[in-house]
Amino acid sequence: MRIQFRAATVLLFSIFLFSSIKSDAKNKKDRTGSIYFSWGYNTEWYTKSTVTIKQPGLGNDYEMVHVNAHDHRGWDEGLFHKAFTIPQYNYRLGYYFNKKQDLGIEINFDHTKYLIADGQQVHLKGTLANKSVDEQIFFAQSNGFYYFLNNGANFLLFNLVKRVPVYNAKTCKLKVDLTGKAGIGPVIPHVQNDLFGQINAQQFQLGGWNTGAETAVRITVMKYAYFEFSQKVDYARYSHLLVYDGRAKQNFGTYELILSLGFIIPTTKHNPSFTPAGNPTENIK
Repeated sequence: MRIQFRAATVLLFSIFLFSSIKSDAKNKKDRTGSIYFSWGYNTEWYTKSTVTIKQPGLGNDYEMVHVNAHDHRGWDEGLFHKAFTIPQYNYRLGYYFNKKQDLGIEINFDHTKYLIADGQQVHLKGTLANKSVDEQIFFAQSNGFYYFLNNGANFLLFNLVKRVPVYNAKTCKLKVDLTGKAGIGPVIPHVQNDLFGQINAQQFQLGGWNTGAETAVRITVMKYAYFEFSQKVDYARYSHLLVYDGRAKQNFGTYELILSLGFIIPTTKHNPSFTPAGNPTENIK
């Protein structure tokens, strides 16, 4: 499902980009554009979250209040000895569409992992087996509990992008830019949990929505390749998550750091960002 979903988003975005280019063909003198793609890895910090569990057939309707969770980076555990999609990764696919090449649209995907911390005391309140409960439980795999979005909490955003040039060498072979991004989109979590020894049927699912904002420093070398260091904040609301004989919901905030490697190519001739005569900070008004 994950591969199919990514392929579909890339296909739809590509159709949109090329249809936009085609529709602007009558104004060739003013037409400019560039497309970019990056791949990188990330680390996250999560706010505390209350997880609501509803299992009507079991007589359960309870909350796990203000649980602590952490990420699972993976890239610090032998990155080059495993598939490159196993660690927490991210990709960006975007298009700058205006003459100054400082406004764009972007598909923004983060494969982030969310694990409720093992071995913590969790406040449980509500109804369990049709009886009221308000107590502390020891939340640990050894005690019949785990809760993972470990194959991804998976944030997908459709962003608007603003680029602010900082430095552009006359040869265009070295550039420094700041970028700001903001957007909204779905979350596609992979839900895996064990609650009171009852294990769910784990799978990917559409599980709610998220919104986020990102700032980045991008250093472009030899016109087409770049490194990018980003920080991002995201707020996600998850609903209808699969648990044994029921559903769960929760929401949490995320602070994320990202390091990426990418490339950018012009989609039209005489793009001011790729020609020595076209320094967008000086020649375009």
